[in-house]
Amino acid sequence: MLHTTSFSHYFVNRQLIYNFPEELFADAGVLAIEHADFDGIERLALVTGGEIASTFDNPESVKLGHCDLIEEIMIGEDKLIHFSGVAMGQACTIVLRGASHHVLDEAERSLHDALCVLSQTVNDSRVLLGGGWPEMVMTKEIDELARKTPGKKSLAIEAFSRALMAIPTIIADNAGLDSAELISQLRAEHQSEGCTSGIDVISGSVGDMAARGICEAFKVKQAVLLSATEAAEMILRVDEIISCAPRRREDRM
Repeated sequence: MLHTTSFSHYFVNRQLIYNFPEELFADAGVLAIEHADFDGIERLALVTGGEIASTFDNPESVKLGHCDLIEEIMIGEDKLIHFSGVAMGQACTIVLRGASHHVLDEAERSLHDALCVLSQTVNDSRVLLGGGWPEMVMTKEIDELARKTPGKKSLAIEAFSRALMAIPTIIADNAGLDSAELISQLRAEHQSEGCTSGIDVISGSVGDMAARGICEAFKVKQAVLLSATEAAEMILRVDEIISCAPRRREDRM
């Protein structure tokens, strides 16, 4: 369902607009939109090039925003006002729909994470192959270092290698795949030099990440490794744990 109007000027208000002011707007050829979302007004002013006015003391000094088309659309059972052709470049609103609040919260978190990764990639364009490829390469190098290191230090190095191996294992498990089978295949393929194999969750097999274009942001991968390593180091530095003696239950007879 789509509804458009022929008004050339619009007034968007965060609060209720009474009948008399609305009539004055209509006589002047201005369509009034009331009860606008607070955050939506901020974004709308940003993309249309307008200015939010809190008073009407100096209306001539208020900067007006511009767009090509304003229309009312239906998404499910909700009515939304769609602004297109904004003056300050391209912008979009993503509408999430789901069967429950839990599904919507998960979708919102996933979308937020994806946008954060995208923003980091724009700032730092370096990327790595995905599908567990970085972890497999690092695991191979760390295993070789562990074999060359004498003493108990080699045990810590091997533990770090096993922790890295958990990443491709979790990728396979989350996709409902046989992680033991795929990880063993992946380790065998990474014994050759220049291997670019990883886990392709779409086909459910080990594939060439470079050929399939599966990548991830270098900045995100670096942050994950540093954060996990620092957390493990902090836990290992704890020498003693002081426990409080349990409080005795008093007899209340």
